[in-house]
Amino acid sequence: MTESTAAPASDIAAIQSLAAGDMAAVNALIRARLASDVVLINQISEHIVAAGGKRLRPLLAILSARALGYSGSQQHTLAAIIEFIHTSTLLHDDVVDESDLRRGRRTANSLWGNAPSVLVGDFLYSRSFQLMVELDAMPVMRILADTTNAIAEGEVLQLLHVHNPDTDETAYLRVIERKTAVLFAAATRLGALIAGADLATQQRLHDYGLALGYAFQIADDVLDYVSDAETLGKNLGDDLAEGKATLPVIHALAQSDASGRAHLARIIRDGDVAALPDVLAAIHAHGSLDYSHRMAERYAQSAIASLSGLPDNDWMRALRDLARYAIDRRN
Repeated sequence: MTESTAAPASDIAAIQSLAAGDMAAVNALIRARLASDVVLINQISEHIVAAGGKRLRPLLAILSARALGYSGSQQHTLAAIIEFIHTSTLLHDDVVDESDLRRGRRTANSLWGNAPSVLVGDFLYSRSFQLMVELDAMPVMRILADTTNAIAEGEVLQLLHVHNPDTDETAYLRVIERKTAVLFAAATRLGALIAGADLATQQRLHDYGLALGYAFQIADDVLDYVSDAETLGKNLGDDLAEGKATLPVIHALAQSDASGRAHLARIIRDGDVAALPDVLAAIHAHGSLDYSHRMAERYAQSAIASLSGLPDNDWMRALRDLARYAIDRRN
């Protein structure tokens, strides 16, 4: 890929340190509200919590609220809601994709089976709505209800494109908008909302989150072809095995000659992970990783531009740094 002059990916540690107190409160709330008198729910929930992760989506809600001067505690509830929604989608995704590895650990469905994973995912969805009601704010509930509906649409859209070599760039972007970007946008917009920001500022934080979500997902799809299983936390080539035509492959398909397109199309239709070397060769031959990375960079720059003119403080700078981290990370 092209050389980047952005801040190093290690800057995520500084961002996390800035929000450490808030995120500790969020994590405590998550653990408290995951508790159930149903033993299996507790077992799967503990497995999910222990898996950790960067908790970027709740972090975005914290950073956005703090950047606009909010000093209350509602942001912790808001962040927990967002994490519950995100985690429920992961549980469902792993069942649909038949995944057995996430964040370097076995998935819940590989340990307990599909049915418990789906049902605990439903539990997390319903728990998130219980927390929404506790906030007693109709604008918050409206945004989150619309967001969860859009995510569900994204899941179905992606399913329609599985093993479909005719998936083009427009269709790909439509899927990642709903599956990934809308929840980023909800997190940042809601942070602005609870901070009492005006509608124009809320929209700018929404635009930031949406662009960041695009950048993050495109970069994530690039990593599936350049990282390794230990670093990535999942099996390399999982997207290919699941028949997902992500941007690097879509670009390689579009740039290939007729015989190359036919070969790549067969691999996608079959989910032939054994043919990963052929896919990698095509991706490298056509500069598809550079192309994808440039697109991720454009979205990251668009995210940063959305913050122009807003208060300049450590929290706002962290949001800008997070956009750079999204495209420079290694996992």
